[in-house]
Amino acid sequence: MPTALRRLADEKYVQLTTFRRDGTPMPTPIWAVADDGELYIWTERDSGKVKRIRNNPRVEVTACDLRGARTHGETVSGTARLLDAETDRVRKLLGRKYGVLGFLSVVGSILRGGKQRTIGVGITLDG
Repeated sequence: MPTALRRLADEKYVQLTTFRRDGTPMPTPIWAVADDGELYIWTERDSGKVKRIRNNPRVEVTACDLRGARTHGETVSGTARLLDAETDRVRKLLGRKYGVLGFLSVVGSILRGGKQRTIGVGITLDG
């Protein structure tokens, strides 16, 4: 696993920055997990992140705290892709990494809106 991916995968939170059409960065703290050479996140299907990724798959990722304040390490650029068919896999990976809290978050989300409410996102880091 490349160093940047390993470092980000070890973090509890990462800041995912997506970009509006005009180039304005939109950072969001989020859970992430690595597998098969990619970083994976999970989010609501109708979120601003998803809309921005559809328009521009370029993203940046950095370590952060719960509130999104950068903690350490370099910001890494990458390319995001939406994972309709692989979302269940992303849910399971996040559930494993984040334990009981991850499991409860996934189950709660499914109970509130069904599996179609959320989508996985795969991020291939540059370099």
